[in-house]
Amino acid sequence: MEFPSPLVPATLIRRYKRFLADCRLPDGREITAHCANPGSMMGLCDPGMKVWLEPNDDPKKKLDYGWRLVEHADGHFTGVDTSVPNRALKAALQAHEVPGLPAYDTLRAEVKYGEKSRVDFLLEGMGLTYVEVKSVTLSRQPGLAEFPDSVTARGTKHLGELANMVREGHAAVMLYLVQRTDCDRFDLARDIDPAYGAAFDEARAAGVGVVVLGTHISPDGITVADPLVSLA
Repeated sequence: MEFPSPLVPATLIRRYKRFLADCRLPDGREITAHCANPGSMMGLCDPGMKVWLEPNDDPKKKLDYGWRLVEHADGHFTGVDTSVPNRALKAALQAHEVPGLPAYDTLRAEVKYGEKSRVDFLLEGMGLTYVEVKSVTLSRQPGLAEFPDSVTARGTKHLGELANMVREGHAAVMLYLVQRTDCDRFDLARDIDPAYGAAFDEARAAGVGVVVLGTHISPDGITVADPLVSLA
């Protein structure tokens, strides 16, 4: 998935109200960018960090920039836009390039299921496979990516919905897309959200599959990479 507009570098001044970030452009101008991430962004929103913004000229959008990446001191990147995984995965799913999934012929996105929920992808073949996608950006230990970075009642609900689909005779997969280039392992942050950890264990026991994928990230775009080792 390529970014529609070339990204521009900036320095983060502060992130606030969850969805806003003040940044300083190379020419010294201070602007406010949209932050498409409802999580805590632990370790990713410290003042002074180098970030990459996507400019837009859409008159329907209130802000002229969207925050897309954090560039770390070692040259690695983290993608902070939680809408990116579904866009990147859709192309990979259409090309049948995502490992660990049952065979399928067609896919649909944002299909209603469960109790007032929408599954990210519904794969249709010999049967139905319900696929929920989560963006992973937290890393508190070198090389280890974790989810979630804050309490997520919505994420816990999704695990329950997937388990129910398995009980009804369908297949279901929880897919974690790690939007970091500095991690090769994945685990749950059970200390941050014990309820999510318990729901994950219940979903696994019910037969929900788990797939963890890495990403290739640069200011040009984000693409799906190979599976990572899951410790969960």
